[in-house]
Amino acid sequence: QVQLVESGGGLVQAGGSLTLSCAASGSISSINYWNWYRQTPGSQRGLVGIMTRDGVAQMAGSVKGRFIISRDNAKNTIYLQMNNLKSEDTAVYTCNAAILAVGGNQYVPYWGQGTQVTVSV
Repeated sequence: QVQLVESGGGLVQAGGSLTLSCAASGSISSINYWNWYRQTPGSQRGLVGIMTRDGVAQMAGSVKGRFIISRDNAKNTIYLQMNNLKSEDTAVYTCNAAILAVGGNQYVPYWGQGTQVTVSV
């Protein structure tokens, strides 16, 4: 069964850096696109950035210039490198990907379990 698992969350002080990973595993034929989202209590889940099929990272305005998504196709993994972290970046970060499973006939969105990032001031 296809799974998406995030890792790398933790506690970091403001101004610091952290890199999250999201690894897809299972019987995967191909992956169309990847997304990173984040959510804090009392807020809607917001899009952090997108990794397109062509390998282009498109980041939300709130993190542009500080965060970047990269991809390792051989490992079916994407990364979210977060620099110059601010207190407002504290959230649960979740990855999402449209994945075609082996033997499948359509891309299906999969979600990871989320990983907590806490930025201390």
